[in-house]
Amino acid sequence: MNKLIIIASVCLSLIVSACSINMTMSGASIPENINTFSVQYFDNRAPLINPVLSQNFTEGLKDRISNESRLNLVNGTGDVDFSGEITGYSVRPMAIQADAVSAETRLSMTIKVRYKNYKDPKLNWESSFSAFRDFESSQNINAIENELTSEMIEEITENIFNKAFADW
Repeated sequence: MNKLIIIASVCLSLIVSACSINMTMSGASIPENINTFSVQYFDNRAPLINPVLSQNFTEGLKDRISNESRLNLVNGTGDVDFSGEITGYSVRPMAIQADAVSAETRLSMTIKVRYKNYKDPKLNWESSFSAFRDFESSQNINAIENELTSEMIEEITENIFNKAFADW
């Protein structure tokens, strides 16, 4: 019985070590000839300016790609390059009640992105990505703005990453 367990263990370990599958949890499918990426600074060209939004978004996109792919971040221009600008950032009332008072307010953000693949230029694209968060109008925007913009940056960078690297 002990010999059978030892033989089974050896066979199982040989099978496991001989077979390997390269998978990523993000679903990214990046060609082998793409090794580097770059993210240019995203200027804030929205009518309403959040002074830290450009920096936070640019760093958020770098972090997303670094953490979810095998690509290395480079200064200048990588094999693939992301550039663009923040084109929309607004706070507006929603759900107006009978007394003409807003029950909810919406914070929204729009980012225009240009993706350049220098190894395969036919894969280049330009697109806008948006996200919004609703909150009760009784809340002070200054108290929750950082949290809401962080959530929207996370959502938008995920959508950018998926458009650039996921085969859907």
